[in-house]
Amino acid sequence: MNFLRCDCAVIGAGAAGLCAGARAAKGGLTTFVIDRESHPGGVLLQCIHNGFGLHYFKEQLTGPEYAQKSAKMAEEAGAKLLLETFVMEIREEEKQEKTLVLYSGKDGVTLLRAKTVILAMGCRERCRGNLGIPGDRVAGIYTAGAAQKLLNMEGILPGKTAVIAGSGDIGLIMARRLSWCGVKVKLVTEIMPYPAGLSRNIAQCLEDFHIPLRLSTALTGIHGKDRVEYVTIAPLAEGKPDLSREEKISCDTVLFSVGLVPENELSKACKVKLHPVTNGPVADSNCMTNVPGIFACGNVLHVHDLVDFVSLEAERAADHCIEYVTRLRKGEEPVPSGGRHAVVPAGELRYVLPCSCGEGEEVCFSMRSSSVRKKALLRIACGGKVLAEKSLRYVKPAEMISFTLPAEKTASLPEGAELMVTLLPQEENGKEK
Repeated sequence: MNFLRCDCAVIGAGAAGLCAGARAAKGGLTTFVIDRESHPGGVLLQCIHNGFGLHYFKEQLTGPEYAQKSAKMAEEAGAKLLLETFVMEIREEEKQEKTLVLYSGKDGVTLLRAKTVILAMGCRERCRGNLGIPGDRVAGIYTAGAAQKLLNMEGILPGKTAVIAGSGDIGLIMARRLSWCGVKVKLVTEIMPYPAGLSRNIAQCLEDFHIPLRLSTALTGIHGKDRVEYVTIAPLAEGKPDLSREEKISCDTVLFSVGLVPENELSKACKVKLHPVTNGPVADSNCMTNVPGIFACGNVLHVHDLVDFVSLEAERAADHCIEYVTRLRKGEEPVPSGGRHAVVPAGELRYVLPCSCGEGEEVCFSMRSSSVRKKALLRIACGGKVLAEKSLRYVKPAEMISFTLPAEKTASLPEGAELMVTLLPQEENGKEK
């Protein structure tokens, strides 16, 4: 058995883990970045299209290029990568430390003692089993990400004709990718009355390739003998498929792009509290969970639109990790998790993060609307006093809303008062509805 020690253990070597590891190491912490794969980069390695990095690296990159830059940044800062290594358990130890139990084929069992842990495990796709789609168990059924890996990394076409269930961004990008490779994409279905992906992907991946998008439409069955032969779809009426209007669409491949779920089995095992809407950890404005010394960032916290925002959030988590370790080194009590002011979503918001904050802190809010609006008003208030307002144009659930509240706005909040973050619909003349 091997024994290691560090100030910061980062779990996951995708964009979040690499950028958090780089920042932590640059800030003077001995840092390990741990990942089960043989190469750092996570899902970026299979995303060969460009459009990454405009916000974070200030240049347009493909997924592998973004991963390469992030990995180089982490290694040059002094972070050590432990690849092909599984984190099996996180144990709470005395003296405010954690022990990570690591398994690897090369080194066997390793116990890594860390002052802090950053959770950056990313997310996984929902699949047919999560949705309970009836029909036959045949070949030709994939998640969009699995088909992307098969095509982009293995060079194997998943089929000749395809139907895509769900309008998530990976599915939209795969509709374009399959079309480039000569695969006929018959249509994309979406159960909601609006697309689930970014507007730019609707335009560039569907409209530019004349691929139909059927909104308020459900996939009702998958049929075939050895391989998919056809699917059935039906429009929704009052939230249920109208089977009297069911259609048969011939195809040999079905891709599911029906949302992502934060990868939080390890979080639950070490008693990290999970958010009921995001399914990620409940975190405060320091990116710290309810377990002191355990931080979370990236898609394991909540699913982001852009990888650039993942990297920026990872840097914030690392900064607070550095602050935490610095206080431990000085013999001071670290800032407790939770903060003194709960952050509550209201109006047309599905959720808002962080879940709490302290006085005098700059708070970087991330949130999603529950409806589509051409114009809306974002309002942040506490104790009946409006701290900030911002008019927004065209909000929809698929696109994350970000807003930073300066530290001076939280400097003198009423004791124990909640921060109410509200999204209000507006008329075109600017008045609230």
